Amino acid sequence: MSDLSKYRNIGIFAHVDAGKTTTTERILKLTGKIHKTGEVHDGAATTDFMDQEQERGITIQSAATTCFWDGYRFNIIDTPGHVDFTIEVYRSLKVLDGGVGVFCGSGGVEPQSETNWRYANDSEVARIILVNKMDRIGADFYRVVKQVKEVLGAKPLIMVLPIGEEDNFNGVVDLLTRKAWVWDDTGLPENYELQDIPADMVDKVEEYRSELIETAIEQDDDVMEAYLEGNEPDIDTIKRCIRKGTIDLAFFPTYCGSAFKNKGIQLILNAVVDYLPSPTEVKPQPEVDMEGNETGNFAIVDVNKPLRALAFKIMDDQYGALTFTRVYSGSLQKGDSILNTFTGKTERIGRIVEMHADSREDRDVAKAGDIVALVGLKNVQTGHTLCDPKDPATLEPMVFPEPVISVAISPKDKAASEKLSEAIGKMVREDPSFHVESDVETGETILKGMGELHLDIKVDILKRTHGCEVEVGAPQVAYRETITQRIEDSYTHKKQSGGSGQFGKIDYIIEPLEPGSEGFEFESKVVGGNVPKEYWPAVEKGFRLSKDKGVLAGFPMLDFKVTLVDGGFHAVDSSAVAFEIAAKSAYRQSIPKAGPQLLEPVMKLDVFTPEDHVGDVIGDLNRRRGMIKSQDTTPTGVRVKADAPLSAMFGYIGDLRTMTSGRGQFSMEFSHYSACPRNISEEIIAKALAEKELKDKS
Repeated sequence: MSDLSKYRNIGIFAHVDAGKTTTTERILKLTGKIHKTGEVHDGAATTDFMDQEQERGITIQSAATTCFWDGYRFNIIDTPGHVDFTIEVYRSLKVLDGGVGVFCGSGGVEPQSETNWRYANDSEVARIILVNKMDRIGADFYRVVKQVKEVLGAKPLIMVLPIGEEDNFNGVVDLLTRKAWVWDDTGLPENYELQDIPADMVDKVEEYRSELIETAIEQDDDVMEAYLEGNEPDIDTIKRCIRKGTIDLAFFPTYCGSAFKNKGIQLILNAVVDYLPSPTEVKPQPEVDMEGNETGNFAIVDVNKPLRALAFKIMDDQYGALTFTRVYSGSLQKGDSILNTFTGKTERIGRIVEMHADSREDRDVAKAGDIVALVGLKNVQTGHTLCDPKDPATLEPMVFPEPVISVAISPKDKAASEKLSEAIGKMVREDPSFHVESDVETGETILKGMGELHLDIKVDILKRTHGCEVEVGAPQVAYRETITQRIEDSYTHKKQSGGSGQFGKIDYIIEPLEPGSEGFEFESKVVGGNVPKEYWPAVEKGFRLSKDKGVLAGFPMLDFKVTLVDGGFHAVDSSAVAFEIAAKSAYRQSIPKAGPQLLEPVMKLDVFTPEDHVGDVIGDLNRRRGMIKSQDTTPTGVRVKADAPLSAMFGYIGDLRTMTSGRGQFSMEFSHYSACPRNISEEIIAKALAEKELKDKS
C-alpha cells in the first residue's frame, strides 16, 4: 500500500490509568487485527508484553502495531502513562503525525496529561481527544472539557455528547449527523443502533452543533460568508474545515466513550481518518548540520527523494537489536547500505520488519511514511539519522532529560559479573534517560534514572530478563552545585623545565546565571590580542570539563557564566594545552570564593486523596518540606498539587497508602533545582567528604 493519503501514523497517550492500552486493544479488535481482546488488569493486553508490564498493569515501553480501517492504514504506538517513562512518549510523539489524547472521565486532566500535551505541542502533533471511562462513578464529560480549556490552554471542539452518565452511559450523539449511537449491554462493539436523538437532548444538541459549525467554518472565509448569509454548509464542507483546523492545531475534535465497555470507539477510528493528517500533510522535518543549526532544507515526504529516516527507539530481544525507524523520505530495501550521520559509518540492513507488539512480519521494502523496525544495525542509537550515503543529511536530534536519582548495584558472583556489562550495554542503548557509571574505587555500578519506579524496573529486567543477580544499594539523589556571587579573578599558569615551557595567563569574571538557564555559558571579551583567538576554545574547554565536579561535594556545577576579559601569552611557551590547564586551575581557585551552594532536585507532585484524609496528607507533605500549590475537590476526592524535594519522597507511596487506607495515589515528575537548606547541605557535604576520605585510604 503506497498511497500516502491513506496512511495515519498515530500515538495514543495519556496519564496513568486513563485507558490508553485498553483503547488500543479495542481498536485492534474492531479493525480485525486481534480476535480476542486482552485486558490490562488480567495482564493480557497485546501491547503490554513485558513481564513487568503484565504484573504491574502499567505500560513501560511504547509498543508499535499496524491495523486497517475503512481502507486506511493505521500505524499505532501505545505509549506509557507513568511519568518515569515519559521519554517513551517524547520520542514517539517526535515521529508521529497525529495523536489521540485519552483523558479519564472522572480523573480529568491529570499531571502526566499536561506533560504529554506539552510534548505534543512542542512536536506540533495534531490531536483528537477521547474522554474515556464515561461509565465510571464521578465521570463528567463537560467538566473534563472545561479542564482541557483551563489547564491545558487548548480549544476542544465538541463532536459528540454523552447519552447518560456513570452506570447509565449507553451511547453518544454525533453532532454532525444528529444521530444517536446506542450500544446494548452485551459489551460487544458491533452491537449498536443508530437512533434519533433522545427527546430531552434535542435543544442541547442544537446548541452544541451550532457552536461546532461556527468554530469549524472560521477556517474558510468563503464558507463563513455563506453561513452568515443563512446558508448552512453541507457535512463534507464542515468536515473539510474541521480537518484543516485540526492539522493547524486551531482546535482539537473531542469525543467521549468507554473503551472497556466498547462504546464510542468506532467514532474515534472515523475521526482519525477524517481529521488527523496523512504523512504528506504535516510540516516536513528540518535538516540540520553537525552543530545542530538548521540548513534550510527539509525531508520532504516523497518516495523519490533521497533517504531520510530517524531511529526513535532501540529494543533488544532474542533475535538481536531492533531499531524502530520512521522513514520520512525515500525508501529502504533489505540489504541496503545506509549512512548513520552521527557516527559517520555505513551499516547494512539485515531485515525490515513490521511490528505488532512483540511479533513481527518481514517486509522487503519500507517507504516514506512508514514506521518499521530494522534488524542488524550495530551502532545506531535513539535520535540518530539514517540517510543515503550519496546524499547525507541530519534530521533534528532528540534532547533527553538528565536523570535525578541513582542507585548502586554490585554483582553477587562472578557469573553475574560477566553478564552485567553486556546486559547494561543493551539497556542503555534502549533507553536514553537511563545512564550508567562505574565507580572504579568501589567496583560498584551506578544506575541513574528518572525515578524510583524507573530504576526498580531496570533492576528487575537485569535480574529476570538478563539473569544477573545483583545487590542493590539505597537510592541516591542527584544533587548539583552552583555559585551565588560574582567574582573577578586572574590566574597564571607558568611551567619551565628546560626547553620550551608552558605559559597562559587569564583574567576572567565568574558570575551566577538565572536558575534553570543553560547551565554553563562562556564568553570572551578580550580585545587587542592579549589572549589570541585560537586559545579561547581551550579556556572554555578547561572550565567546561571542570564543571562536572563541584568544590563542595563533587556534584556537577550548574548555572554559571565565565567571561574571559584579558590575559597574557608567550610567543614560544603558550599553547592550547597551557590555557586549558590555566582554566582548570582558575576554576579550582575561584569557585570556592564565589559563594558555592548545594542544589537539590525538587519534584512536582500531584496527590489524590479521599476527602477525609486531606489533613493527614498535607501535614505529611509539610513534614517532607513540601510546598502546597493548590487543592482541587473532585467528585471522588481531593487533588493536592505541591512541590517537594526528591530526597524527602523516597518510599512515599507506602506512607500515602497507609494514611489513606490504600485509596491514595500520586504522581511525581522533576520540576527544577532549588537551594538546599543549610543543615541538610552540611550533612550531604560531610557525607561526601567522608566517602572521599574512605576511598583515598583504600
